[in-house]
Amino acid sequence: MTPCPCDSGKPYHLCCEIYHLGTPAPTAEALMRSRYSAYALASSKPDLKDYLLRTWHSNSRPQDLNLEGQEAIKWLGLQVKQYQNIDADNATVEFVARYKYANNLGGKAEKLQETSRFKRVDHCWFYLDGDYQ
Repeated sequence: MTPCPCDSGKPYHLCCEIYHLGTPAPTAEALMRSRYSAYALASSKPDLKDYLLRTWHSNSRPQDLNLEGQEAIKWLGLQVKQYQNIDADNATVEFVARYKYANNLGGKAEKLQETSRFKRVDHCWFYLDGDYQ
């Protein structure tokens, strides 16, 4: 049983995989966790790059994601600090994600602390943008 990379404590097949396979995430937090897992698994499951782009709001979505090469990252862990519904269609999730650059795995781990904004459109949550701390 493979644990889910989002650190929920659940197995991957009972956690983020269901969203990766097409079930809409029921909350912004579930979407954020599934997007983290997609980043963490992208090197072994290249189709997850499409999932990341598909769950990114069209107002802020990049044309493409470069998840390989010099910029490749190995994600090490996730901690959700706070989840807040602003209203029925807007929410924020504050999290800390630990990582290392793939070309420097022996080096020190870095951390990304972000408060992400999510918007629900037609009953589906999308990542909009975020503020880094």
